[in-house]
Amino acid sequence: METYRRLPVSFLRGRGVYLYDQTGREYLDFVAGIAVNALGYAHPELTRVLRQQAQELLHVSNLFENPWQEELAQELLDVFWTEGKVFFCNSGAEANEAAIKLVRRYFYERGEQRYRIITFYNSFHGRTFGALSATAQEKVQKGFGPLLEGFDYAEFNNFDSVLKVLRKETAGVMVEVIQGEGGIREGQAEFLRKLQELCRAEGLLLVVDEVQTGVGRTGKFYGYEHYGLEPDIITLAKGLGGGVPIGALLAREEVAQAFKPGTHGSTFGGNPLACTAASVVVREVKKLLPHVERVGSYLISRLRELNVGEVRGKGLMVGLELEKECSELVLRALERGLILNCTAGKVLRLLPPLIVQEQHVDRAVEILRELLT
Repeated sequence: METYRRLPVSFLRGRGVYLYDQTGREYLDFVAGIAVNALGYAHPELTRVLRQQAQELLHVSNLFENPWQEELAQELLDVFWTEGKVFFCNSGAEANEAAIKLVRRYFYERGEQRYRIITFYNSFHGRTFGALSATAQEKVQKGFGPLLEGFDYAEFNNFDSVLKVLRKETAGVMVEVIQGEGGIREGQAEFLRKLQELCRAEGLLLVVDEVQTGVGRTGKFYGYEHYGLEPDIITLAKGLGGGVPIGALLAREEVAQAFKPGTHGSTFGGNPLACTAASVVVREVKKLLPHVERVGSYLISRLRELNVGEVRGKGLMVGLELEKECSELVLRALERGLILNCTAGKVLRLLPPLIVQEQHVDRAVEILRELLT
């Protein structure tokens, strides 16, 4: 089905930060499968453990104990701000659906009639029905109404707009600390702090969608760490499996208790293969965090030298806003062997593998400079 506008190239293999098409031509990848291939391509350790696990056990039902999940959950909670529990699924949309259910179930268990969740314009939480309803973008919701009831939309970085939609049925606030699909728009520290204070004062749950910002993408393991937040729930996916589909929902201990046997589930979620991959990614990314901060700062400084538009982001999640629509530029860059992405119409989004080096940044900026002039 034609649900994608595909670019005219087909890739057969990859190594490091490069992809190779059917003719053997090399492409420098600054999209990484949309922030998925955190360790690049053909990473030796990830390849080794996947090969080994595939020879032993790919999948077993969640009706049984799963030591691969237990190991990965502990790795993720070791860098969470408090004690908690983890639910594994297969994607960011699934993780956000689980978060929506957990918020509602938490207040149901407490006997409170709270179910509404505040989200933000230009957010993106997924394309399944609950996640789509949480996503305050008309262009992705059009034609799928009526949407799931129970979401109130506020303006990002406008705390007064949050207060205007607050009501007695409000159960939580769901936010990205950097809006990815919305154009790499960063939450202001004061705004995010006030959101957390509001949640504490009103007894609401703070949900941080870390699907794109999590697993080292911003230079911290979780994006919320930049802002001193202590979220009740976070969601992960994309880079977590290094290319193997996996998502995760983390919640602090008290909140997690609202999920009991039979309240939620996933057939494939957290199978041995996916958890084996994710455990390698998590361990490797923890070691890469200083590198991501350093190379990310270098990328931002080099892009600003172009002097063609605002540069935004943290770590290796960077946007360059141009004066006009950028899809044609993405195609021209592809012809030059550079893979880029256009989001929110005019924003070039750069999401290279976390192993990218300064010389790769120099090459990408050189190509951009030639195209933009």
